[in-house]
Amino acid sequence: MDFNEKLAVIKKLSKERKIRIMIIGLGSVGNYLLDYLASSNDEEIEVIVVGRNEAKMVSDVNIVRVAALIRGRIKNRVTVVSDVDLNDVDSITDCLKEYDPDIIVNSSRAYAGLKYGSISWKNIRAYGVWSPLSIKYIRNIMVAYDDAGSHAIVINTSYSDAVNAWIKSAGFTAPDLGSGNINHLIPRIKYSISEICGIEDYWNIDLTYATSHFHDVVISKEGQDEGVEQMFVATYGGKVLDLDKADVLSRCSISMPTDAKRNMMNASSNFEIIRAILSAIRDGSKVKLHCPGPFGEIGGYPVIIDGSGNDPVGYIDESVFSLDEMRSKNRSSIYLDGIEDVRGGSLVYTDELLEKVRSAFGTDLPKEVPFEDIDIVAGQIVSEIIEKYRGA
Repeated sequence: MDFNEKLAVIKKLSKERKIRIMIIGLGSVGNYLLDYLASSNDEEIEVIVVGRNEAKMVSDVNIVRVAALIRGRIKNRVTVVSDVDLNDVDSITDCLKEYDPDIIVNSSRAYAGLKYGSISWKNIRAYGVWSPLSIKYIRNIMVAYDDAGSHAIVINTSYSDAVNAWIKSAGFTAPDLGSGNINHLIPRIKYSISEICGIEDYWNIDLTYATSHFHDVVISKEGQDEGVEQMFVATYGGKVLDLDKADVLSRCSISMPTDAKRNMMNASSNFEIIRAILSAIRDGSKVKLHCPGPFGEIGGYPVIIDGSGNDPVGYIDESVFSLDEMRSKNRSSIYLDGIEDVRGGSLVYTDELLEKVRSAFGTDLPKEVPFEDIDIVAGQIVSEIIEKYRGA
């Protein structure tokens, strides 16, 4: 079942019952997202949260529900499911069959409580090294998804730039969309353009952009493109803006927290996608998003979700750049993140990344990570990098 078929199924079901949104993983991203959904005051959705620690989950859900009710904003039911082992595909399959969600958001982490970039960026300036950890749980979720025959639209928060394509290349259904990463650059660039051009209503700047996770990090942190010209076009009032891209990017390095508060952005990205889906189904709206890993692609792309026709549709926006142009730009971007390719069920690291990891951590990672070796390499990364260098 492709994305458009899933949209059609959800549209039909929405006329018969409430739309079911399942959040897998109730860490900081999941908690922020739950709060946003509760505050949406939407009576026609119900939320199912799936995680590992029942006491923590119940406590987290309770504070979100009570706080939202104090604000007079909650009108949906929240169900807590705590008996699901994300290491066990059968356990996930049973959960998907029982609760039959329409939208699944994966915000789980195989190694919780650590921002991987706190280790990798200062040492190797690349994030792709963590891909085997990033894929670990969403792989199990998607294998279970196929076993359960689910119709849900899946949004993955875990390094979707490479992970979604990796799952697809192994022959399984890929998550439909990713959240965060490229999405985090959109408001930064709009704010930057508004400063340069003196535009007060910066929210009316229209941006079309394609790039991968690496440039989300380097532009956000340093305000520069590492020698890879960025592929974006901005318009305002229907006119293309003539911009010095270097100047635009230089203003995108703005102060941000480095702790869990950063995940407010990722949760907002998930909320934006959910809102776009619901608006297309209910109101016939047409929305442009920017998502990593859409439909199993490598990198980040502009995506349209359009409910204005008889049937809602979703697709990569090629109105400004061709798909081939965007794919090429994304590959040159993600190469700098340490990913050379994703093919035949394997993720291929760049030689440069392997040398950096060897030099910085004394660890020899394999050039290729086959799908069946994900757990082995993930374990190596935990024992030889994370456990040795966390906090260093």
